[in-house]
Amino acid sequence: MSRTPSNQKGSRQSGVDSASAYDVIMDAIVTQKLAPSQKVSENILTEMFEISRTTARNIMEQLTAQQFLVSVSPRITRVAPLTLLDVKQNFAMRKMLQPEIFAMAASQVNHAQISRMNEETSHSVPVEDDAHALRLLKANKQFNVFMAQQVKYPLLIHWIRQLEDTTMRIYWLYVKMNRTMPYTWEHQRALVEAIKRDASSDIREQVHKILSSSEERLLDAIFMHDQMYMQDLKIPE
Repeated sequence: MSRTPSNQKGSRQSGVDSASAYDVIMDAIVTQKLAPSQKVSENILTEMFEISRTTARNIMEQLTAQQFLVSVSPRITRVAPLTLLDVKQNFAMRKMLQPEIFAMAASQVNHAQISRMNEETSHSVPVEDDAHALRLLKANKQFNVFMAQQVKYPLLIHWIRQLEDTTMRIYWLYVKMNRTMPYTWEHQRALVEAIKRDASSDIREQVHKILSSSEERLLDAIFMHDQMYMQDLKIPE
């Protein structure tokens, strides 16, 4: 009798493909189910997400290479910290890259497609639950990655994906504290209209406006919550 549950569990593990498992674990890092600086291991990931040890090992190696996990000793790996410096660096890098990426990509995008993708980021009502918050964050990431893909520089796309995953971690803090995204729907709509016109200077201005206002609002939200003053930026329990 004891062998049946074990075999069934093994079957479930082998049926989870690596890409799906990676997405689920990345979602857990974003939503702090795997919190900043939390210890992780093959065993922990295997038990939490019902994946094989081989899949867990491969994902740990990938996330470590992308700096979402950090090895602090040969036996200890932790979720990468999330600090104020990370927030400031993330915004600084996106301010350098995204205005030019969006301006370069504007002439290549399908207007109907970009409008549909933009609608997915709409957040006119308060974000009341984690599932809704995660959907919005993923829609925002998808929109920004899609624009980078139109430029057709593979290395740039790789960088943007990693940068956007960090952005999701950062924006999660704001959404949980304020039940909305850190940028306004009006700003996002103005950006899409500029993209449709292929107005390069206006595109750069709108992207910079979105990033600057988001950074200001997010930092204000952090500074207003005493419980956030710690080495790692974590949502208070």
